[in-house]
Amino acid sequence: MIWFNIELIFRIDYGMCMDHILKLQHSLDALFGNGVSKYLPKDVEMTFSRKTGRIRTVSHKGQLLCTLRIDGGLAISTYFAQILLKNKSFKENCVEINKDAAPFVMGGRSVFCKHVIKCGKKVQISADTPILFKNKVIAVGKAVLSHDMILDFNRGVAIKVRDSLKSRNEEKEP
Repeated sequence: MIWFNIELIFRIDYGMCMDHILKLQHSLDALFGNGVSKYLPKDVEMTFSRKTGRIRTVSHKGQLLCTLRIDGGLAISTYFAQILLKNKSFKENCVEINKDAAPFVMGGRSVFCKHVIKCGKKVQISADTPILFKNKVIAVGKAVLSHDMILDFNRGVAIKVRDSLKSRNEEKEP
């Protein structure tokens, strides 16, 4: 398997002075499909690492959109996934679950293969995968299996949930 570091590609092609918004847009398009970046809100706030100067987090009106990983990937939030869901090609990165599993997944539990109704073709192992229920993002997690495996298997974990709606609500209350 060939592993491309998106940040390394940007440094080679565009140099070190690349605009941070442009870098984020290219990362979104590379990870989730062409045209997804046009749904990135215009007024985003970014925090940078003091040591390296890299983008650490991206926020919009106080809401966390995503965190940039060291390997060049993005850890998106449920709020940002819902914004990106306006793009039809973004749905190819999502998994839709049935009503039996929805309350558990909203609480932060993992998604099992037998509860998956639809699985996008771009779902890959270790990719950030939004989890949908009735066309609403209820959680975001890391795929344990690929698209074909999730649909073929009837048991086992498909996606480990990293961020869910209830975990976000619990953070706001105190």
